[in-house]
Amino acid sequence: MSEDLGRRAELAANLGDVRSRIATACGAAGRRPQDVTLIAVTKTWPTADCVHLRELGVVDLAENRDREARQKAQQTLGVVGAVRWHFVGQLQTNKARSVASYASVVQSVDRAALVTALSQGAVRAERVVQVLVQVSLGADGDPHRGGADPHLLPELADQVESADGLVLGGLMAVAPLGDDPLPAFTRLAELGGALVRQHPQATMLSAGMSGDLEAAILAGATHVRVGTALLGPRAAVLG
Repeated sequence: MSEDLGRRAELAANLGDVRSRIATACGAAGRRPQDVTLIAVTKTWPTADCVHLRELGVVDLAENRDREARQKAQQTLGVVGAVRWHFVGQLQTNKARSVASYASVVQSVDRAALVTALSQGAVRAERVVQVLVQVSLGADGDPHRGGADPHLLPELADQVESADGLVLGGLMAVAPLGDDPLPAFTRLAELGGALVRQHPQATMLSAGMSGDLEAAILAGATHVRVGTALLGPRAAVLG
């Protein structure tokens, strides 16, 4: 019990630090902290941490592997208040049906086949899933990080918009490794502006993680995905 209380206190302190960083970044950008949603990336951490974070007021939790995400979604159901689960990892089409059964938001849609598979899964589960199109911001793309080439965005966005069971929410991106993230996030914001002109409801910009959330907020991110700064160095992968 004392260990559990200690972990909760640790998470509460980390959450306070992250929220302070968000508030400071918003102040520097002339924005309101309430306009930036914190998504806690709980991958590899136990369900108990998800429960702690939800009890501390974090509604949005994210995972990047279907098996772990599905398990946590089931284990938190009815234990704490409603959780908005985000799927943020690269997604295989054969896992789309499963993900569509529990995820409120899928942030890593980067190809037409995945749109089709998610739509079929959402319809089968009688759910509506919000979709973000993941954009590749690297000069040559990064197969390990995923993301569609920016020139494919209009076509993918139209496909999501017309798919049953899906709602287009906006864009997601990961900054290229080793570079100043601000130019990449600024480019994402430009792409987001063009998207909103065609799809006015697609206002979400998911960008920024533990190490670069300030740059993302400066560029206009509406959602930041934070793991290490909240939960600590990555835990052992769950079996």
